[in-house]
Amino acid sequence: MSAFQTYLKLGFFHIFNLQAYDHLVFLLALCAPYVLADWRRVVALVTSFTVGHSITLALATLGFVQYSPKLIEILIPITILLTCLVNLLQAGSGQGRSQIPRRKPLPLVLTVPNVLAAVFGLVHGLGFSSYLRELLGRNSRPVTELLAFNLGVELGQLLIVSLILALGFVVLRGFRTNRRDWILVTSGAAAGIATVLLLQNSSG
Repeated sequence: MSAFQTYLKLGFFHIFNLQAYDHLVFLLALCAPYVLADWRRVVALVTSFTVGHSITLALATLGFVQYSPKLIEILIPITILLTCLVNLLQAGSGQGRSQIPRRKPLPLVLTVPNVLAAVFGLVHGLGFSSYLRELLGRNSRPVTELLAFNLGVELGQLLIVSLILALGFVVLRGFRTNRRDWILVTSGAAAGIATVLLLQNSSG
């Protein structure tokens, strides 16, 4: 198996690693306000997140950025909490995305949620880099490995958000759940987990 295939698989399966479930929780919070019909917007959102974490992942892995792992462990749950806060405020004010009146379609790329996802991705990329640097060992210029790992993470993320959207479709259509309630429950659950993570990482 080539190095590209190896690191592609490592990136893909790392996103499912339960020891790094903070990234899974972030994806849940990120996708909570959307439904299956919004899949194009969700792909753009996840890709924006990938662009952000790819930048810092590359910079940290190649040794251009130094950071405190302890600080990143604290910042990651904060990004989840901020994402959940936005979701809860919109749902609580009756402004879920299905209820916003639109005169014309919003752009897929230049939107506030995409920018926030990219900015938060910068933080998560530093979290990914610790794992990748352990795998690489003394390989100081891992261009192929870095590209493959990023691509694997992106594919894994797209699979996860597909499952989240599918679950949302079943809950909303099959059980006739109110969309606002779905946003409140999923975002509230993600916020609860993030709060526990934040307390653990702050006191550890």
